Amino acid sequence: MSAIFQNSGHSDHSGQNPDYLQFYQTQYSDPSGGGAYGGSYHSQQRSTGGYSTNMSPTPDLNYGDYNQGIHGTQMNPQPTNWLAAFGSGGLEGEPPLLEELGINFSHIKTKSFTVLNPLRPVDPNIMDDTDLAGPLVFCLAFGTFLLLSGKQHFGYVYGVAVVGCSALYIILNLMSPQGVDIPKTASVLGYCMLPLVILSSLSTLFVLNVGLGYILSVLAIAWCTYSSSGFFTAVLGMNDQRFLVAYPVGLFYGCFALMIVF
Repeated sequence: MSAIFQNSGHSDHSGQNPDYLQFYQTQYSDPSGGGAYGGSYHSQQRSTGGYSTNMSPTPDLNYGDYNQGIHGTQMNPQPTNWLAAFGSGGLEGEPPLLEELGINFSHIKTKSFTVLNPLRPVDPNIMDDTDLAGPLVFCLAFGTFLLLSGKQHFGYVYGVAVVGCSALYIILNLMSPQGVDIPKTASVLGYCMLPLVILSSLSTLFVLNVGLGYILSVLAIAWCTYSSSGFFTAVLGMNDQRFLVAYPVGLFYGCFALMIVF
């Protein structure tokens, strides 16, 4: 082919190689001081038909000091103990796991003390954080104390709680123009169940199917009813309808009291 092009009169390319192929060295270089690919190259001469080219073997892909620069960056050490799962874990701005799950011990404590002190004024914003962690704990404790006293009533506790919360949710929405959602209803009824939980703990030590047990049961029902109606009237702005709210709520807690006594 070189002979054909030479005979065609292209004398201006006579100083170049016969195939008119020119090899240029790359203009890109590695900052680390290596070759074009970051490593060292060993050039070799290979003769092909009267001309020679610089052929490079397989490049050495060792990037010099590039990988060493990564080790200069210090990462924040992460805690590895199991307690880190309940904290921020060293990450800025990340809330604790219990807070993400809706479990706030300070709110549980505040609501529990409000129930235990029914004469204390109820904050209208106390139920803005509707959590079900406290009511679930109280219901579980209630069923456990009944079990320790020889009464296996977990199914009854679950059934009465579901039916009662649903019924009171409908009644409160019919009575109040502001309305209330069912999680808030269940939260109020669950927190105000604390006096009955205390009464169920006494049933593991004493027999309540006597006159004193009846009196304590009536007092516990009145305590729960007064606290629960106070929560609902403060949150829903139904101060003039407190006795109307207390009647169905008292029937609700009376079912749990019957489980304790009989």
